[in-house]
Amino acid sequence: MIARRPLVHRLTPAVLLLGGLLLAAGPSGAQSYLRADCARLVAPPRPGSQDVLTARWYRRFWTGDCGDLSRCLAGSPNWNEVVGRLVARSPSAQRGAVLARACQLGPLIGLEWTRPRNVRRIDSGDLRSFKSTLEGSRNVMSGLERVEAQARAKLGRSG
Repeated sequence: MIARRPLVHRLTPAVLLLGGLLLAAGPSGAQSYLRADCARLVAPPRPGSQDVLTARWYRRFWTGDCGDLSRCLAGSPNWNEVVGRLVARSPSAQRGAVLARACQLGPLIGLEWTRPRNVRRIDSGDLRSFKSTLEGSRNVMSGLERVEAQARAKLGRSG
């Protein structure tokens, strides 16, 4: 009978490193760039749906931090900031609903904006237009609804 080595001894160091990185990026740290109140409302991108560069741009969308991205303008606007402004402008009775709607709208817009230029359907001009719509809306929830409808139309999706 052949003695078998424990599984951990049969795995290559690269596989172990990859597994450790995936565990470290699990639910608690996977979306640390999101506002804390959005993190519980937003599902992380599907595993394997983003390469490293796309993930960096998605982080930029939320935080305004370019890290080592080239041709990136750091700072404002960023989605975390937009969400905060929308919540602050909302009547207190609507703040929870506005927070949820704005946080959930982030991935719809951000994941498309971060796609390669030749395939994305939401670009930086659209982000400026969305921001303008949100800032110009007297009723925050109505503004969010309009922006969501515009984004879904760009993506060819309905409600």
